[in-house]
Amino acid sequence: MFFASDNTSGVPAPVMDALVRANDGFAAGYGNDTVTLSLRDRIRNLFDAPEAEVFLVTTGSAANALAIASHCPPWGAVFCHELAHINVDECGAPEFYTNGAKLVPLGGAQAKVAPETLADALARAGKGGVHQVQPGLLSLTNLTECGTRYSVTALNALCGLACDHRVPVHLDGARFANALVAEGCSPAEYSWQAGVDTLSLGGTKNGLMGVEAVVIFDPARAWEFQLRRKRGGHLLSKNRFLAAQMIAWLQDDLWLKLARHANAMAARLEDGLRQHPDARIVFERGGNMLFVQLPRAIHTRLQAAGAQYFLWPDHATLDGPQDVPVTGRLVTSWSTTESDVDAFLRALDVA
Repeated sequence: MFFASDNTSGVPAPVMDALVRANDGFAAGYGNDTVTLSLRDRIRNLFDAPEAEVFLVTTGSAANALAIASHCPPWGAVFCHELAHINVDECGAPEFYTNGAKLVPLGGAQAKVAPETLADALARAGKGGVHQVQPGLLSLTNLTECGTRYSVTALNALCGLACDHRVPVHLDGARFANALVAEGCSPAEYSWQAGVDTLSLGGTKNGLMGVEAVVIFDPARAWEFQLRRKRGGHLLSKNRFLAAQMIAWLQDDLWLKLARHANAMAARLEDGLRQHPDARIVFERGGNMLFVQLPRAIHTRLQAAGAQYFLWPDHATLDGPQDVPVTGRLVTSWSTTESDVDAFLRALDVA
């Protein structure tokens, strides 16, 4: 009953096998190997973006921060939702890598930026001249930090507002695969065709050992990203081992199959939770994350039975009156089984 996070799961066998194959012989370093070049071409075809540049890093923090820094100057404003991962869980990495750009948190229901809030922020940005940060970049997260999902229509609307103000758009896609299969559209429709300039394509939360791809749809931005990646210490010499993982992940649509499974397990879990009279789903489920409010006594019982998950927000605790509702965050992964879900529901007394 392990629902703490999808980045705690193991690695699918095809990915491990690909790593073994990549270990054979010698290969050029720093991304100049044939495996990395093959991955670039595969992602270009997948996104129907023949000029896109693709660069690999090992962490989502590096992918997000370096991508943002490549588009936003130190005096720029990075507009994002107040609950966005870059705002609450990156320990200041975007500010560090941009050398001082200011994150400007925006409101919006369901952890999604509200169009009217973004429009107002863009209209006011930089109007104080040299005394204010200037419009820099819009960063969106899909799935959001609360597990909700931007629709293609919503993504188009927000990117359109940014484009009207000549502000580039970064998409934090740590769970892009989960959002994509739930939305039922193409990768292109969910990224550059909607107005996204750069995508952090997450693999670690969807089965990879540790690979994130930064897909830059405007090749003019690619050289700066390469320099920032090297200067920031995120250019791996044995890059083939990163590329091999992601090629196996994309082969035969494995990445989509893994995401569909994770989403299906979350749906099964949600169906069971909704049968409990004291359970309340806090946010709309957009993929493989659930936020459920339960009395402390029930959380205590679940965790005593072996269920592992986090309370939300992170300062929440099981200490206090046991009848008071507290929210738990449950995340399913590619390796979550029906038995895992059913055991949790039995511990909740609904199965």
